[in-house]
Amino acid sequence: MRAALCASGAALFSDVFPENARVKRHEARYYKKLAGDKVQCLLCPWCCVVLPGARGQCNVRENVRGGYQTLVYGTASACHIDPIEKKPFFHFLPGQAAYSLATAGCNLECKFCQNWELARRSPEEVFRYGQTLPPDEAVRQAAGQGCPIIAFTYNEPVISLEYTIDIATLAREKGIRNVVVSNGFIRKEPLQDVCKVIDAYKVDLKGFTESYYEQIVGGSLAPVLDTLVFLKERGIWTEIVYLVVPTYNDGETEIRNMVEWVGKHLGPDVPVHFSRFYPQYKLKNLPPTPVSTLEKARRIGLEAGLHYVYLGNVPGHAGESTTCPACGRLVITRTGYSILENRLKSGKCGYCGNPVSGVWSAA
Repeated sequence: MRAALCASGAALFSDVFPENARVKRHEARYYKKLAGDKVQCLLCPWCCVVLPGARGQCNVRENVRGGYQTLVYGTASACHIDPIEKKPFFHFLPGQAAYSLATAGCNLECKFCQNWELARRSPEEVFRYGQTLPPDEAVRQAAGQGCPIIAFTYNEPVISLEYTIDIATLAREKGIRNVVVSNGFIRKEPLQDVCKVIDAYKVDLKGFTESYYEQIVGGSLAPVLDTLVFLKERGIWTEIVYLVVPTYNDGETEIRNMVEWVGKHLGPDVPVHFSRFYPQYKLKNLPPTPVSTLEKARRIGLEAGLHYVYLGNVPGHAGESTTCPACGRLVITRTGYSILENRLKSGKCGYCGNPVSGVWSAA
């Protein structure tokens, strides 16, 4: 993608919010220095060229006198213990607790953002109520609360990748698994680095046309598809969420093209979650997604040969549960984020013995 030019303001952002002591500067990775004290960020496909005193498109990485610094290292805006199904991961250690943490900001600007309070605000605004959380303390808290998983979630973890990688590295030493919940809008080199220390990656595939990404998401589809292919090649367990927004990305042709692409490039065993939209952020004029629309999308996915197609944000619907692709019987029964019954035996259907793709054991 063409590099975005981020112009300088009259003063550093830190001068505007001097009372906020929670924003801590940390040397960024993935950038190069340019003439005139400019820098070019190499973290995501924007490749922002940032002038002194300015920030990149994500609003959390700042050019300070010709050096590049991240403002979201070592401070968390939110920490919760969630079921892994909330991320959602349905085929990764089901029923386990995930120590979930967030920072601030995002490198996209989805008009339907479901977490805009964290993603669309500056670190100064968000961290006013945050907590200092260095990587070793995050791992200590996760282990102390008996969580076998750390999830980087809520806002976009790509833009805090230094923090994500350092936490995940320490977590692995303690036997804790790491999962990333992301928009997948990232360049190959940093993606390679994070894949060395994570165990699963959930990608929000926002739509399946470049026009939708440009007009509604504020980004580009092609780099996200590249991310999905790379994850497949590296053997990282991957699940996809497609938020179905009424009248915008719910067309039968678009959905059919998407599921057929998944089957061709990623294979039939990558779970796809069609999630229900609720009015948020800049799309409050729309109704929630009709359940019938989600059911149609799921039917299209199954007809295309995908083995695991789910409905999200419809608690109690049969589309939340996992069926064996061989015998068609229920192997995991869910409602909301809760598992009612798990009939898997060593990763295989408890009825016919067919393998069910996923990561089922923490060992």
